[in-house]
Amino acid sequence: MGTTTKMQKKSINSPDETRTFDKGKVDLTKIGDTTISRMYLEPGWSWEKCIKPIAKTESCQASHTHYVVSGKVRVKMNDGSEEEYGPGDVAYIPPGHNTWVVGNEAYTAIEFASMENYAKR
Repeated sequence: MGTTTKMQKKSINSPDETRTFDKGKVDLTKIGDTTISRMYLEPGWSWEKCIKPIAKTESCQASHTHYVVSGKVRVKMNDGSEEEYGPGDVAYIPPGHNTWVVGNEAYTAIEFASMENYAKR
């Protein structure tokens, strides 16, 4: 149970922090005890090319729970299983994966509570 005792309202269009990286960015908005973020990834983005140099791990070690607004990504887990996510999908992706944008449309997703350290330098 959180420690917030009053209602709060913020706009994701005025984030508390924006992290930019090659071919993308993450806008983070903190409200109550939660951080909601909007991820924007351009065509050609992949975790391996654009985030691995920042994270310095062999695969993404963050878990992700998000809603896809636009575009598509493909996720490949370390065990070899794969899934594609597109507009309207709600996804949970556990740690241990690589992800890349599919096609020529930018990918936008709203992420719930797991991006505090993502692409943090």
